[in-house]
Amino acid sequence: MARTIRLGILLSGGGRTLENILQHIRAGKLAAEVAVVIASRPGVRGIEIGREAGIHTHLARPKEFPTVEAYSDAMVRLLDEAQADLVCLAGFLSYWIIPDRYIGRVMNIHPALLPSFGGKGMYGHHVHEAVLARGCKVSGCTVHFVNNEYDAGPIILQRAVPVRDDDTPDTLAARVFRQECRAYPEAIRLFAEGRLRAEGGVVHIDDRESM
Repeated sequence: MARTIRLGILLSGGGRTLENILQHIRAGKLAAEVAVVIASRPGVRGIEIGREAGIHTHLARPKEFPTVEAYSDAMVRLLDEAQADLVCLAGFLSYWIIPDRYIGRVMNIHPALLPSFGGKGMYGHHVHEAVLARGCKVSGCTVHFVNNEYDAGPIILQRAVPVRDDDTPDTLAARVFRQECRAYPEAIRLFAEGRLRAEGGVVHIDDRESM
C-alpha cells in the first residue's frame, strides 16, 4: 500500500492538471494530498481551483524578486513549509533553481515525446505546432524528473498518440492531454509506492513497492 504523500503543485495557468490530480485523489486512485499550490501569475484559474479546494495557495511572481536565486529561495521556503514530498509542475512556465535536496522529488509533464520538441520556449501549443510542422506521425506526452535544464531530466513515463493528417494544434493538444491525464497520476503513484529508481540518468520502475 502506498503511503500518502504531500504534493506541492506549481502552475502558471488554468489549472487543468491540478484539477486532474485532485480528481484522482478524491476518487481514491492516488494516495496523495495537495499540500500547497504556488502560482507564478496572478488571476489564473489555477489559483481559484486551489483555494476552492481549501489548499494553501500562494502567488510568487518572479518579477517581484531581484534575482532568480531570490525567487528560487522563496519557492523552496514555501515547499519546505508545506512539507512537500513531491513537487509537480503543472504548466509552470517560470524558471527556478532546484536545490540538490529536491532533485529526484520534482516532476514535470511535457506534451511531446522527449527528447524531441523540448527545451526553452517549447510549451503548450508551440509544441503541437512544431510537431505538425515537422510532419510527425506520432506524438504524446512525457513525465520526467526535473533538473536545472529545460526538459532534460530523466524520463519516467511516456504515452504515445497518433498524429492524423487533418490534425490542428487544438485537436492534437486535446488527444495528448487525455494521455497526460493518465500518465501524471500514474507517475505520482509510482513515486508514492517507492518504485522509481534513477541511475545514470535513466529511471527504472521496480516491480514491487519498497515503502
